[in-house]
Amino acid sequence: MDLAQKIAVFAAGGFFLAGLSFGVWKYAQIARSPKAQASAYVDIAHRAALMYAFACLVVERFVHLSALDATVELVAVAAQVGFFAFGLSTYVIHGLLRDTDNQFARPHKLGRAELPPALMVASMVALVAGELGGFAVLFWGALIA
Repeated sequence: MDLAQKIAVFAAGGFFLAGLSFGVWKYAQIARSPKAQASAYVDIAHRAALMYAFACLVVERFVHLSALDATVELVAVAAQVGFFAFGLSTYVIHGLLRDTDNQFARPHKLGRAELPPALMVASMVALVAGELGGFAVLFWGALIA
């Protein structure tokens, strides 16, 4: 197994473990809530971590199938895993702070602070480029193999 595959597998395990742990956090909030509901971003973090775990297994498989240079595959995997982790961390932060139930609602809040709209747009453009671009590279590598 090469380094890109190892990173993808390690990330899958880490995201799965995080998702299971966030499930405990979610249940604790549900148990204490009069409406039997967890806060929005705790629920989102739980589900997203589980989905990212399985997405990393798909990424690993495409690395295995790819005919591209190992460095290109490593960059593609790092971009995807890095942005999965970035997205998940924003959900966890909002879950801890309970500052919003929609991080894209204006004004963009992070705790008591307001984030500039340009920062949100730049973050989303980078995320799309990293996740979609990273997978497109691996998909191409598998197609030409």
